[in-house]
Amino acid sequence: MSSTQPPNSAPATSKKRADTHSSKVPALAVSVAITAAIALGGAWFAKSTFFGPIQGGLFLSGPSEPDTNRLSATAGSDGSSGASMLPGSVSSAKQKGLDAMAAGDFTTAKVEFAAALAEKRNDPEALIYLNNAKIGSNPAYTIALSVPASKFANPALEMMRGVAQAQNTLNQSVGINGTPLKILLFDDQGDADQAQTIASDLVANPSVLGVVGHYSSDTTLTAAKVYEASGLPVISPTSTAVSIAEAGDYVFRTVPSDRLAAATLARYTLSNLKKKKAAVFYNSESTYSRSVKSEFATELLSSGGEVVVEFDTAEAGFSVGNALRIAKDKGADVIMLGLTLGTVDIPIQVMAVNKRQLPIVASDSLYSPRVLDVGQDNALGMTIAVPWHTLSHAQSSFVNTAQKLWGGDVNWRTAMAYDAAMTLAAGIEANPSRTGVAEALSTPGFTATGATDEVRFFPSGDRNQSSQLVEVVKGDRTSSGYEFAPVK
Repeated sequence: MSSTQPPNSAPATSKKRADTHSSKVPALAVSVAITAAIALGGAWFAKSTFFGPIQGGLFLSGPSEPDTNRLSATAGSDGSSGASMLPGSVSSAKQKGLDAMAAGDFTTAKVEFAAALAEKRNDPEALIYLNNAKIGSNPAYTIALSVPASKFANPALEMMRGVAQAQNTLNQSVGINGTPLKILLFDDQGDADQAQTIASDLVANPSVLGVVGHYSSDTTLTAAKVYEASGLPVISPTSTAVSIAEAGDYVFRTVPSDRLAAATLARYTLSNLKKKKAAVFYNSESTYSRSVKSEFATELLSSGGEVVVEFDTAEAGFSVGNALRIAKDKGADVIMLGLTLGTVDIPIQVMAVNKRQLPIVASDSLYSPRVLDVGQDNALGMTIAVPWHTLSHAQSSFVNTAQKLWGGDVNWRTAMAYDAAMTLAAGIEANPSRTGVAEALSTPGFTATGATDEVRFFPSGDRNQSSQLVEVVKGDRTSSGYEFAPVK
């Protein structure tokens, strides 16, 4: 069964999303009406356990023919470019596999990628390209994965492991209705403009039936405009900003939104920590960080607490020492860190200056090996809301398979990326077209088999799943002697 689809025009059989569980896909009549209004000069309508390396306007339709320049931009993303997408050195075996893929020699590519994995089994890129080489030139269904490989290597690898494991699981079985799954890999560099460029390239490639990505809320929101305009389903496994729920009818996510995570943290702060006055650190230049800050403040206030002071780490002259002095003067009895991975040094500074005097709660971006490696004793007791933790599912087949594949534990980003890929596969199984996938995911009662839980969506496209809490403790599951463990 071929993955070739109609050109990247908006679907003609779509239905508008409603608050009742109606389909997410917009109605043709509305599209025609708005298109006519635009043609007449009418107004436009506006409509985010770790395991790193082992140590704008509403566009209503795309072009009627695939853009050959855009189409060529995706060439080689299946491993046939001859180059690795990941930063750093490439082993001899892996490079030979890449060279063989570029030459169309799939037999040699399979041998060399297998050899590369024997040397370094936790390399998800090698596993993805190995499975692509096994497909060769045979028919396959195609999805893409976009990660911030050159900027945030660890999260990129974590996401890649989830998608690689999903592809491996599917293709070792019967594929999707007997047809294997091919993965295209892209590095969006954690940059919104680059993410938008990649999205434009993907919508122009009619073989691509869905996208897993992007990493940050900012990159997802920017790229979502392109996916929505051309009717290409996208599922983010890591973007949590509340505003993504309004990004469009083709935008989904397997990670719960900040609203659910903030509610979990607020309840824990009040009920478990017995603290009511929070000092919140956030970065106004990050959509994710603003979202976390706003949702936590709302949830805390509605439950009887309050945010007594907010600190924008993006402000000129921001000082951790001054901020903590002010927080104490304001009577703060708990610190909330709603910061991003890109600003991870600031929360580490907060931990160092705070010296565990005030308890700290934090958002999921701080679920990072750097927090453990550098924070150490100062990070002990910090509590983070995450969607998933390996120790809560230690006996699951997903966790057991992951440990065999990668040689260690995986974290929530891997599990959510696995869920995203398996969800797209379920949509393709139901109807192998872009429109069909979106309609399947929007159907009332839709479920997909995830890593450890079924995937269900609210009408907004948000994941219907709660968050759980983990805390930094001493342990022997990492080389630093510190680890994240479920709150007991």
